[in-house]
Amino acid sequence: MQNSTQKTCYIAAVVSLVALIAMCIAWELVLAPLRPGGSWLALKVLPLLLPLRGILKRDIYTLQWSSMLILLYLAEGIVRGATDPGLSATLGWIEVALVCLFFFSCLLYLRPYKRAARTLAQQAIKKASESVNE
Repeated sequence: MQNSTQKTCYIAAVVSLVALIAMCIAWELVLAPLRPGGSWLALKVLPLLLPLRGILKRDIYTLQWSSMLILLYLAEGIVRGATDPGLSATLGWIEVALVCLFFFSCLLYLRPYKRAARTLAQQAIKKASESVNE
């Protein structure tokens, strides 16, 4: 059963991922493309589409690995925010903010599941050690 914090974190993760996908497409095709008329760099959103279905289904494993995948976009946002001129730099920092929101939302959403798994593992180890000692 999920509490309100988990529900909020899940919604924040979904919204930030969808916003990041939309922003990256708009950034590279319309807002501040590397070349006039858009660039092939818009294809960078393809890896973000891979976890979308699993995240919408609240799949724990997908949330775990996508929180690591998203860190690539953190690096890109920091680099482009610090080096690109004008609107592209602003979009880079917005990308950093969306990535951070997604990452921390995933971590907070997964925290109760990780605790439960740790408790279960400790119980199994205790039970196994008791059976060996008998």
